[in-house]
Amino acid sequence: MNLELLESFGQNYPEEFDGTLDCISLAVTCAFNRRGTLLAVGCNDGRIVIWDFLTRGIAKIISAHVHPVCSLSWSRNGHRLLSASTDNNVCIWDVLSGDCERKYQFPSPILKVQFHPRNSSLFLVCPMRHAAIVVSTEGMHQTVPVDDDSDLNIVASFDRRGQYIYTGNAKGRVLVLSNPSLEVKASFKVTQGTTSATAVKSIEFARRGDCFLINTADRVIRVYYSKEVLTCGTDGEPEPIQKLQDLVNKTMWKKCCFSGDGEYVCAGSARMHALYIWEKSIGNLVKILHGTKGELLLDVAWHPVRPIIASISSGVVSVWAQNQVENWSAFAPDFKELDENVEYEERESEFDLSDEDKSVDVTTIERVAAFCSSDEEGNPELEDTLEYLPIAPEVEDPEEGWGTTGGGDEGNLSAAGKRPQPPRNKENGPKKKKFRSFDMELQGAPLDEIHPLLSNRVKDKQQPGSKKNTAGRQKLHGGKSDEKKMKDKGKMPK
Repeated sequence: MNLELLESFGQNYPEEFDGTLDCISLAVTCAFNRRGTLLAVGCNDGRIVIWDFLTRGIAKIISAHVHPVCSLSWSRNGHRLLSASTDNNVCIWDVLSGDCERKYQFPSPILKVQFHPRNSSLFLVCPMRHAAIVVSTEGMHQTVPVDDDSDLNIVASFDRRGQYIYTGNAKGRVLVLSNPSLEVKASFKVTQGTTSATAVKSIEFARRGDCFLINTADRVIRVYYSKEVLTCGTDGEPEPIQKLQDLVNKTMWKKCCFSGDGEYVCAGSARMHALYIWEKSIGNLVKILHGTKGELLLDVAWHPVRPIIASISSGVVSVWAQNQVENWSAFAPDFKELDENVEYEERESEFDLSDEDKSVDVTTIERVAAFCSSDEEGNPELEDTLEYLPIAPEVEDPEEGWGTTGGGDEGNLSAAGKRPQPPRNKENGPKKKKFRSFDMELQGAPLDEIHPLLSNRVKDKQQPGSKKNTAGRQKLHGGKSDEKKMKDKGKMPK
């Protein structure tokens, strides 16, 4: 389908629940690739599940980390995936092969990772209670300057084209730094009312347009124009074009994002599974999507092209979309719907082409305007974009010699075009590609901090008399507690 026809004339936001994606493991975070054809989901057992979003099927599972995956980011061409885990490790993965290319070990927990929007050899890392750093794939890094050394609760993000880095701290101070020189180009303070400042929780940019939003601790989402912020310079006072909030319930926001076209803002509640959608230009609330009652939201991602939202709660990815109603009469006024097949007699030369001898070019790939930016004509990186993952057919009872050449070598491609088998080791199975590892030293980084994902689990375990833990223990032993089992075996201590 042509992407140009997807611009609907009515509302361009999801309206109803459209199914779930069950990753078997508990999902924690998710991210779409640039085309929206693949969805990467990070799980609590360290695996990364890549979904083919068109078929809603699992395309690849990468056994990435041992601990939960807390952040994901795609490279621009989709060939690499950046992941961060609660064990303080950051890895770069080859999406096609599933191999790890680089591994970076940090001394403190990592809250967020983000590839540079235009340069896949750079990425941004936000360590816990430390200034953000810009890391090259070769292991070199630069620390992003901070406004106040005493406040190191920093959130940071690249802008849409990677020309600037926006940072915010717990005192509401926002800095705009040029990249790669890291010089302060603009700064302002997010204030609550007239005097008191409010902490910056996250900064998100729209894929199109010049807008970005700031999610703050005062439960207000502020939308700004980037050009206006840069024009105001240091210690400026730019006015937000919109202030979005839930005036009735005073909802705290867990995750915020823009729609693919930048015309809508979506925010997920921190108290329940509910998604609020506002129209950016007017600021009015257009839709509230309610999930299962009692669930807590973990992450929200809007599809880059279509009016589809993926949200994560209780370890399951929920998909929200529009209710598509086929109305062919809108395209052809004389179209008639039939209840049953009707025989039709073709008139002479009714469906014959007038220019049958005309040559048709089926090899040239035309650039899709919906995916292109005005300043990247002739970018070689985008000519090799990974949109889909190939899936090899599973043969239950393969014939003798299937997938091998006449010489019997499994590592070569057969004449019939069968999938080559990776070289195997008798003890360890398939050989894995060796990756480069870097030990990142951050001056002044806290060594005793616990990642927020893990600190919540520790609190749950420390609660005495928890019904949830007791029920889980009994279920683990087939309905019998440890005490009863020991009694049955006669090993109960006196």
